[in-house]
Amino acid sequence: LTHRGLVSSAGRPREDSWLKSLFVRKVDPRKDAHSNLLAKRETSSLYKLQIHNVKPECLEAYNKLCQEVLPKIHEEKHYPCALVGTWNTWYGEQDQAVHLWRYEGGYPALNEVMNKLRQNQEFTAFRKERGNMLLSRKNQLLLEFSFWNEPVPREGPNIYELRSYQLRPGTMIEWGNYWARAIRFRQDSNEAVGGFFSQIGQLYMVHHLWAYKDLQTREDIRNAAWHKPGWDELVYYTVPLIQEMESRIMIPLKISPLQ
Repeated sequence: LTHRGLVSSAGRPREDSWLKSLFVRKVDPRKDAHSNLLAKRETSSLYKLQIHNVKPECLEAYNKLCQEVLPKIHEEKHYPCALVGTWNTWYGEQDQAVHLWRYEGGYPALNEVMNKLRQNQEFTAFRKERGNMLLSRKNQLLLEFSFWNEPVPREGPNIYELRSYQLRPGTMIEWGNYWARAIRFRQDSNEAVGGFFSQIGQLYMVHHLWAYKDLQTREDIRNAAWHKPGWDELVYYTVPLIQEMESRIMIPLKISPLQ
C-alpha cells in the first residue's frame, strides 16, 4: 500500500500537468475591445434590432399601425435615427415583425431619440396600442462589421433572409477574420445587405442580412458559392465557432426602405 501511495504521489505532478494541458489554452492578448477591432471606424452608427411576436389575430392591425406611425419618426429631422428596414417573417417564427433602426452618432443619438420619444404623446399612445397586440418582444443593440456593405435603401420586390448566429464566447474576432474573406464570395449578385454583431442584449450574436429576388434565386446563389475555390474552406472553419443558428425569410412592409 505504501509503495502504491508513493507511486501515485510521484505520478501526480505529471498527471496534473497533462490535465491542465487539456483545459488551458494560450490566448493572444489584445489591447483593444472587439468592437473597436471589428466595427466600421469611419462611422459611429449604432443599430437596434427589434423582434416582436404578434398575436396572430392582430398582425394585420399591427402592420397598419406601424405603417402609420413609424415613418413619422423616420422622417422627423429632429430625431437622429433612420428606419433601415421593417418586415414580417414569412418562413421561421410566424406572426413575427422585425425592425432595424440606425442611430447616427451612437449611444448619444440613441439617448436623444429615447428622451424625445418619451415626450411624444402620439408615440406614447402608439406604444400602448401596440403593446396590446404583442405576445413578447426583444431587442439588441448592434454594431456593423467593417467589411460588410452599408445597408442602404433598395428597390424591390425582394425577399430578405436574416441569418442569426450564436457564437461560442471568445470567437468573435476569429469569426470576423474568416468572414472578412468569405464576404467576397457573396457579392456578385448584390445580395449582401448588412452584417452586424451584438453589443447589448444577447451577446456573441451575429446577424447577416441578405436580399434575393425569390426563394429559387436564393437557392441558386447559395449553390453557386460552393463552386468558388476557397468558399468550402471558410465554411469548414467557421462552423465550429457556432453554437446555434437561425434563418428567417422576411417580406418587407410597404414603408420599409429595403424593398
